[in-house]
Amino acid sequence: MYELTTIVDFEAAHQLRNYPGKCARLHGHNWQVEVTVAGNKLDEMGMLIDFKVLKQKVNQVIEGLDHYYLNELEAFRENNPSAENISQYIYQTLKNKFIPNIKLCQVKVWESPRSAVTYRED
Repeated sequence: MYELTTIVDFEAAHQLRNYPGKCARLHGHNWQVEVTVAGNKLDEMGMLIDFKVLKQKVNQVIEGLDHYYLNELEAFRENNPSAENISQYIYQTLKNKFIPNIKLCQVKVWESPRSAVTYRED
């Protein structure tokens, strides 16, 4: 089994509705997103997926988040744009973008250098 991980960054603002603290106020993060895929079958070049292709697929999703006020996006009008919900959103948006022999394993979202959440579907 091979696992590949790519890391992309985006910047966005949010506020957590009904949060009992400072995060209820509008603020921003320099988010970092780690996406891991896995599979057993390599192509004729000896690759599971080209890192360039993997990063392009991830960036297609991230473009819809970068430099936005997340609370205004359709995905977060009802759900708080917490790191947990952001990681789930990215995972669910990405999961059908890969060929059948490549499985999306997990999405890890860092909202700061010391705080991250990982979402996966087992």
